[in-house]
Amino acid sequence: MLPWEGVYEFVAVAETDSFTAAGKRLAISTAQVSRQISHIENRLSTKLFYRTTRKVSLTEEGQIFYRHCRQVIDGLEEAERAISSLQNKPQGQIKLTAPVTYGESFVMPIVTDYMQQYSDVEVICELTNRQLDLVEGGFDLAIRLGRLTDSSMMAKRLTSREQFVCAAPEYINRFGAPYSLSELAQHNCLVGSQPHWHFNEQGQARSIKVQGNLQCSSGISLLNAAIKGLGIVQLPGYYVADAIKEGKLSVILESYKPQQEGIWALYPHNRHLSPKVRLLVDKLAAELP
Repeated sequence: MLPWEGVYEFVAVAETDSFTAAGKRLAISTAQVSRQISHIENRLSTKLFYRTTRKVSLTEEGQIFYRHCRQVIDGLEEAERAISSLQNKPQGQIKLTAPVTYGESFVMPIVTDYMQQYSDVEVICELTNRQLDLVEGGFDLAIRLGRLTDSSMMAKRLTSREQFVCAAPEYINRFGAPYSLSELAQHNCLVGSQPHWHFNEQGQARSIKVQGNLQCSSGISLLNAAIKGLGIVQLPGYYVADAIKEGKLSVILESYKPQQEGIWALYPHNRHLSPKVRLLVDKLAAELP
């Protein structure tokens, strides 16, 4: 018996809890399913299922074997889809996630252009500032901003962003502007989802914890608060560029501006990047500002 014989039958029984249902799924007889399971159990010298007259369930060894077999089958199916996609124009579903404001302003316009180009592609997009589990959620792709923390994902750098510390002229007239990082502690800082701001001091990266009377996970809300003179804010350039240009905000601590951060496309380490997704990633890399 070859090592992979019976794997499809084993997975079908594990997922249906029934030899009969597994046979129907695979369009083979229940007896053939039973024979294949017996062959695998004999070859492994272990019991994979508990069998009763009412129910079939996995043993502990069976659960371990199932997880590995499921990955093998998923890999084979993904390989077939990849080859099929190479022979045809991009089609099928792409499920992606991106941060809310950046997704609305930059990612989705490119995605919809892509959909115009390839009309057989269907997109499901979840815009959220939470970092979703890509594997658990069945996502093909995630757009992430700044420093990456998940080493289990594959990452492609799409473009970069710059961070600016800004305050409204009204705030600066009332409270002055900080000229060193230590002076930030004397100012009201408008804080995002993370209480640390990042800087570069004499070539060294520094992270400083700031505090103030407003904490909000929305960059747009922090921008509006800063324009109203409520405090100092650190935000990426795509939030503040227009306000700086219009004189509504002034850049401060410019000599401490941190190095540019990456904007990334992430996808699961064990998932083949299909041509339809790769084409979208390449388009994002070419067109994101």
